[in-house]
Amino acid sequence: MRFDTIIIGGGLAGLTAGIRLQEEGRRTAIVSSGQSALHFFSGSFESLKDCPEAEELFDRAGVRLHNLPGSRRLLPGGAFREAVLSLGDVSLLPGEGPIGKKALIVSFNGYHDFFPELLAGALEKDGTPSIQGIVEMEELAALRKSPTEMRSVNIARVLDKCPDKFVQKVKELLADGVDTVILPQVFGLDGDEVPRAISEGLAPLKVIFVGTLPPSVPGIRTQNMLRRRYERLGGTFIIGDSVVSGAVHEGIVSSVASHNLDTYRLFADNFILCSGSFFSKGLHSSPTAIEEPVFGLDVEFPEDRSLWYEADFFEPQPYMGIGVKADKDLHPSIGGEKVTNLYVAGAILGASKDGKYGTGAGKAIKSALAAANKILSL
Repeated sequence: MRFDTIIIGGGLAGLTAGIRLQEEGRRTAIVSSGQSALHFFSGSFESLKDCPEAEELFDRAGVRLHNLPGSRRLLPGGAFREAVLSLGDVSLLPGEGPIGKKALIVSFNGYHDFFPELLAGALEKDGTPSIQGIVEMEELAALRKSPTEMRSVNIARVLDKCPDKFVQKVKELLADGVDTVILPQVFGLDGDEVPRAISEGLAPLKVIFVGTLPPSVPGIRTQNMLRRRYERLGGTFIIGDSVVSGAVHEGIVSSVASHNLDTYRLFADNFILCSGSFFSKGLHSSPTAIEEPVFGLDVEFPEDRSLWYEADFFEPQPYMGIGVKADKDLHPSIGGEKVTNLYVAGAILGASKDGKYGTGAGKAIKSALAAANKILSL
């Protein structure tokens, strides 16, 4: 099978690059092992404050974003983090000051992936007193029979069918002085219409959606919507497979082999590697080395293993910044030789020394668009 471009990895970077190329009429294929880091997505694009190209691309896919300079979001553990460009149902808050006069923190009986006590403590320090409430709905009774079923995605499948009833249950928990309602982000598996309906139903109260432990409902929704957009544009999405090797000769990749296609190979003029970092198995580590397993690309890391990590678990870990070596055009190298038709994007890049691509989801989008635009310019 032959394509103009083959993209290895079906997460945020791979889908962004694929959509960009397909919109320009290129014939592409994405090889995806299945679950990606989007299943753990916070809903905010770290380090991405202004990127009209990305916002327009997401809008065409039906993914609503909003941008509030100088804002922050409330994390599941109670901390605040700077956040600007985010999904439409990720609540962005003013950069400082109490978020309200009094907050109601809502959860569900038997749901252990959301932490009202931690949130209450953080709000108290920030100047917002709070109360806590449990919504009881018979629709969730079947999920409570097993702790493994009482998860965010399953809750969304149930509550997305009855948002009006949920709103009424929340209103029954309100107390005097409450002007803010904090809800777990377990709504809108197929779109953000349900979170919007809940906000409108509770108006004029301020509604703040806070993330939960994975899986991320907004992250899974985003992946599904981007994939649908990619496939509607004619892209080939090969799911449940992984690229295991590439044929490289004199700095040019001619084809790749996958786990499931047996002796068949995928041929293309260009390739984009968006396989992620250690979590997604885009990088492998041993006691003595860190390797990129598909092409054997050059990886930059300290020889002294003790420099890969900090003994204090809560300190930033150096290994999270390790990635493949790439030039200014995102070409990697093998044994010091540049691979001219291969590009790398997303977490596999490691830390961006010049800050050009940023971090996290912001880096995934910016580097993916950069790689796709380089290919389009050829």
